[in-house]
Amino acid sequence: MKRYGSVIEVRDEKIEEYKRLHADVWPGVLAMIEQCNIHNYSIYLRRLPDGKHYLFSYFEYTGADLDADMAKMAADPTTQKWWDVCKPCHNPLPDRAEGEWWADMEEVFHCD
Repeated sequence: MKRYGSVIEVRDEKIEEYKRLHADVWPGVLAMIEQCNIHNYSIYLRRLPDGKHYLFSYFEYTGADLDADMAKMAADPTTQKWWDVCKPCHNPLPDRAEGEWWADMEEVFHCD
């Protein structure tokens, strides 16, 4: 199992919409997350001193090939539609790696 964390800005005017969407995530999206070996997936919201709101995500990956599982998820029509409604809520970080939407974070500590 490997843990992953990432961050993205959420647009102020979209915070409530984003919360509503995630209070009732589509069953097909949840099923695809599970099929792609992702567990304990959480998203946190925080306003930072720069005045912007950020989403911080965390998940545990139990599969053997993250790239293949992420490609499977990206090819899923239901997930694509979900992303189409979620992405307008985001403002990706300008320094994220090429190909990223959410910017990866480095894990520096974990305690079981």
